[in-house]
Amino acid sequence: MKRSVPRAMRIAPELDPHRPAPPVRQRQALLINPFYPKDPHASFGKHVLTPTLALTSVAAGTPADWDVRYWDENLLQGPPPSDPMPAVVGITVHLTFAQRAYELARWYRQRGSVVILGGLHVISCPEEAAPHADALAIGDGVALWGQILRDVEQGCLRSTYRADFRRPYRDDPPPRRDLLPRNGFLTTSSLIATRGCHNRCGFCYLSTKGLHMPYLMRDVEQIAEEFQRDGQPYAVFTDNNLGSKPEYLRQLCRALRPLEKIWSAAVSIDVTDDPSLVREMALAGCTGVFIGFESLQNDNITDAKKKSPNTKDYARRVALLHDNGIQVNGSFVLGFDHDREDVFENTIRWVEENRLECATFHIMTPYPGTPLFRQLESEGRLLHRDWSKYDTANVVFRPKHLTPEQLAAGYELCYDRLFSHASIWRRRPKDWRAVPAYLAMSYLYKRSNWMWHLLIKYRLTATVWRPLVEWTRRRHVKFRRRLQAKPETSRRGSTVVSAGV
Repeated sequence: MKRSVPRAMRIAPELDPHRPAPPVRQRQALLINPFYPKDPHASFGKHVLTPTLALTSVAAGTPADWDVRYWDENLLQGPPPSDPMPAVVGITVHLTFAQRAYELARWYRQRGSVVILGGLHVISCPEEAAPHADALAIGDGVALWGQILRDVEQGCLRSTYRADFRRPYRDDPPPRRDLLPRNGFLTTSSLIATRGCHNRCGFCYLSTKGLHMPYLMRDVEQIAEEFQRDGQPYAVFTDNNLGSKPEYLRQLCRALRPLEKIWSAAVSIDVTDDPSLVREMALAGCTGVFIGFESLQNDNITDAKKKSPNTKDYARRVALLHDNGIQVNGSFVLGFDHDREDVFENTIRWVEENRLECATFHIMTPYPGTPLFRQLESEGRLLHRDWSKYDTANVVFRPKHLTPEQLAAGYELCYDRLFSHASIWRRRPKDWRAVPAYLAMSYLYKRSNWMWHLLIKYRLTATVWRPLVEWTRRRHVKFRRRLQAKPETSRRGSTVVSAGV
């Protein structure tokens, strides 16, 4: 299927090479999230679901006598500001937009700003990033940012700053959400309660060489207070796996429950080991979970070194989540070494049979520094090192039992089928009361890419989505009361659909 993508969603805003440089304003800092091209197969809405926490968390470490601004190029408001010219520019770098980050760095450095690069790609490829920056921040940026700014003031900036991720997580200040354009996102309440994951999958960025991220937890009272203070009805937890410590998740749920708000989070499927924990999540306002099923073949799960239940038990576990009113966004990786031509049809069929409200597909991508990258590199199976294509939407390696063309076509087939009218209808909730909200979410979120360009450009995302989110929250509060009234052994509940998945 041919898809047209608006230019603004494909190409970064132009940086005027002839723009004169105004005077640099001392103690002025600018944090930039660079532009990246949008995958035409997936929903454009996911890019404005919630803001990145990386930069707002770093901003919280800014000394009180400095001014700091936040700029996300993906909100389609043009190139980052340059009048006044900031003294320091901090840019987060991911491999898919590394070249854009370097372009921004060069532009600001030419006009007198000091540029600091940080982020995952800097951790995995510091030698590549170093020539493009005045200094690299490798590791915990929240811990480093204040010191970097002080060194800039004193004229003693070092070329590299390093910090591990072992500092007590509860000591981090709350993110600077006041810097965000609130109408530009479905919700500004992106929360993070834990850092790390009990899995160490070979393809995941958490397995990057040089990245050692122990599992740390913030006090549950801190999270509840942040959620309440932001004044939003819905939050997205950006934790890699909120359920790695079940008892912590239980405590968090009990802290969130009195707020009568709704939220979604990424968890692993083994969160369903304990049905009482799933019930606690529902009673606390969890309306949706993002689960990395990865594959429906056990051999692929074993190869990835993921700790996961037998894939034949996935369906029962999904049903348990649905019975507690929690919808499921299943994530699947295509192109494992045990995948053959039938993997696409088999995955589609399973998603439809189990009525997953949403599914996300990824072409297996070997991130630099991961065990998967080293394996495919040693086997001579990498096709190129154009990092802009390492976005899980392009084939960058030679699969074992598929051609690159078959893998690309299968990826497109999965999205075409799951976003089709027929599939959306087949996966509707069994409870007819939940069908209208489900259809509204599906069509607005999945089938309205033509509309997202305008919503993002004119910052109408919150205006359009907020009524649906509030409607969902009120429905879920009523659902919780019905669920609470039932004995814990009776878990059949109506499916409550969240606007946020």
